[in-house]
Amino acid sequence: MTYENILVEKQGKTAIVTINREDKLNALNALTLRELSAALDVISEDTSLRGLIITGKGEKAFVAGADIKEFVGKSVDEAMELSRFGHEMVMNKIHNFKKPIVALLNGFALGGGLELALSCHLRVAVATAKVGLPEVSLGIIPGYGGTQRLTQLVGRGKALEMIMTGDVIDAHEALQWGLVNHVVQSHEELLPKANLILEKIYSRSSSAIAAAIDAVNVGIIDSGKGFEKEIELFGKSFGSDDMLEGVTAFLEKRKPNF
Repeated sequence: MTYENILVEKQGKTAIVTINREDKLNALNALTLRELSAALDVISEDTSLRGLIITGKGEKAFVAGADIKEFVGKSVDEAMELSRFGHEMVMNKIHNFKKPIVALLNGFALGGGLELALSCHLRVAVATAKVGLPEVSLGIIPGYGGTQRLTQLVGRGKALEMIMTGDVIDAHEALQWGLVNHVVQSHEELLPKANLILEKIYSRSSSAIAAAIDAVNVGIIDSGKGFEKEIELFGKSFGSDDMLEGVTAFLEKRKPNF
């Protein structure tokens, strides 16, 4: 499948999706969102792929935000549909993806760009990266999950501070608040760090990883239901081939072959 605004490549068991609008600081427009949605569907069905990396082209920006030109002239209903499309076709699809997704923050991750990163399971940032939700400076609020996912990661107080001031923070402060998982010093270290994390995950059970993602996500929405979902998925895992292999390997004192 060919795309205009994104690049998709395979490296072993990993798909790498790059937002390819470097001259626009990789801003998210409608076409880019549609292409991301389509690529996610393809990667989801490809059994040879165990995980996904999302990043931006160049060294300036992961995604510097939404394409503001597309906001002009939109009615209230049209704006709601724009937000709904981003939520349902991209951000929620990433959030609930059954394979691990790592965002590589190679530069600015602002507005919709930070929201894209927040929807991923893990985030690795270069030390020079900057992140923020500056939407209030445009007279709007984050529309692709920023008010919810940022709060889940950093807590209500810090999330409201970032959203209400529109301030941008650097990678090290983002790490301090748990907004990113790891910070590396150079762009050259980003991909190896992500691959190191993913290779460790690939050595574990893919069915268990998918179940863990599901349980964690249900608990975010409703903590009471999260406990029940964990019980359900824990039980179901006992009927999997991976559970049989994992337990057998443990008892035989060898590495499991997942």
